[in-house]
This record gives sequence, structure tokens and C-alpha cells, in this order.
Amino acid sequence: MILVTGGTGFIGRNLVRGLVESGYQVRILLRPSKRSPRLPTGIPVEVAVSSLSDERGLRASMKGVDTIFHLASAERQGAHGDLNIVDIQGTAAISRTAHEAGIERFIFISHLGADRMSAYPALKAKGIAEGHIAGSKVPYTIIRTDAVYGPGDQFTLPIYQMLRAFLFFTIPGDGSTLLQPLSVKDLVTCLLMLLEDQRSVNRTIALGGGELIRYREIVNAVMLASGKSRPIVNMTPAYVRTVGLWLDQLFPRFPISIYWLDTLAMNRTTSLDILPKEFGIIPARFNQHLDYLHEPANSAL
Repeated sequence: MILVTGGTGFIGRNLVRGLVESGYQVRILLRPSKRSPRLPTGIPVEVAVSSLSDERGLRASMKGVDTIFHLASAERQGAHGDLNIVDIQGTAAISRTAHEAGIERFIFISHLGADRMSAYPALKAKGIAEGHIAGSKVPYTIIRTDAVYGPGDQFTLPIYQMLRAFLFFTIPGDGSTLLQPLSVKDLVTCLLMLLEDQRSVNRTIALGGGELIRYREIVNAVMLASGKSRPIVNMTPAYVRTVGLWLDQLFPRFPISIYWLDTLAMNRTTSLDILPKEFGIIPARFNQHLDYLHEPANSAL
């Protein structure tokens, strides 16, 4: 049995579907909420309900489990989330409980640039969380990723939503920050391969796509794919962050998280041949896999 936290998020839904289709039994950990969870449709999964701070609930959720994929994070909630409670304390609690429960493998999705000394909250939280996992005595693999894209993502879709809502698009600085977009299909393929690969135990692996693309070029690619062309306005990163924080607090469903804006302040890249070298995968090309942004298809996103 495999336990997945964050299984209702973008990467989580794709991972859960891939696990089930590969023949694994899957249990999704849901936090208590009045809202109906957005569970993956059409596939059989078990559900356990517990907050990451409830270690008794966590122990119950791990009954019969040998592997955990830990994807839960408050990052997407922006100013409405709490990185300390979810990403740091929550990861510490689930790591301790996993050790007590005799979990055989703990796989964690982190960020390129994660560092407990980082000035950026999301990257700092991931760095501290990585430390809890590495010190838990549970065999682990930490996967650091860059921007992950695909239908329903939290990377290209928010850009499209901003293009649709405003008459211009604002980018921090000159938009020259380098990103290395990774297809969610390629990421899920790698995660599935980890289950059979003992070479990845107790390692931190940085994953990215096969291209280094400037943020301005990514926005232009989304414009072209969606048919939503807008003028691009350059603003200082500090000003964009201030405006983003204000909008994030004012609109609970504002599409771009303040933490995402933070990560645009630095290049987040790794080796371009990491997927072929580590997993034997030729990475998808970003511009050739944006069909889901075409205007007629957006009603389904």
C-alpha cells in the first residue's frame, strides 16, 4: 500500500492515477475540511482523514503502508497558507511517524533551490523539511523539481488566467530568470521508476526538463498557445511582490501564489541531461505540449 499526501493537488492527482494504473494500491491522506476534496476521478483509492499535526491520525493512515509520497504543502495557498505548520512542522511529524510505523520508503517532492538558509520562504521551508526527512532514519528520496506543467497545472494555467483577466501582463524585472519546465508526465514516470530503483535511496535528485527558458519566453509561449496576446509590462521585483501580496490577500483564489513570485527572483536549473542520465527518459519539449491551453479546451481546466 502506498500513502500519498497532497494527492488532490496537480502533481498528486497525476501521480495517484499513474500508481493505480501501474497496479499499486493507493491511499490518499486528506486533511479535515468542510470542502469536498477534489479526488482523482474514475480510479479506486482508499482515503484516510488526518491533519499532519495529528500523529495518532497519521499512524492510523499508515496501517499496511510501506511507501509514502509526501507532496502536501501550503505553498499554493499563498498568504492564506502556513508554511511553518504544513511544510515544516507537518513534514517533521509525518517523518517521525513514518519511522515509528516502519515505513520502508519516503519520497518527497521539493524545489530546486531549496535551502534552509534561503531568504525566500518557500525555498527555506522546503530546505528545513528536507532536513527532517533526511534525519528520520527512514530510507528516503528527495526529488527537487522546477516548474511542472500539464493540464490543470499551477504554472502555465495561472499565467493564462492572468492573461484572460487583465489587459496587460506584468513580469518582475526584465523576465530573464531561467526556468527548466518539466512535463508532469515525465515527472510521474520518474516517480514510478523510483519504486523499483534502489540506487535512488537516501539521495536528493534534481529534476528539470531538457530546456532552459527565460520567464518572458514562457509567457510568450502561453500567449501563443492560448491565443491571448497581451502587452508585457516590466516592473521591479519588489513592486511586483508588493502588488502580488496585496492581490493574494484580497482574492483567496488569486491564480499566482506570492511564493511563486519569490522563486522568479533566481534561476532554478539543473543539468539538462538529468532525465536521460538518471531515468533513460527523453524530456518533452515545452512548446510542443501546450495544447491544453488552446481556447476551446480551457473550459475543462
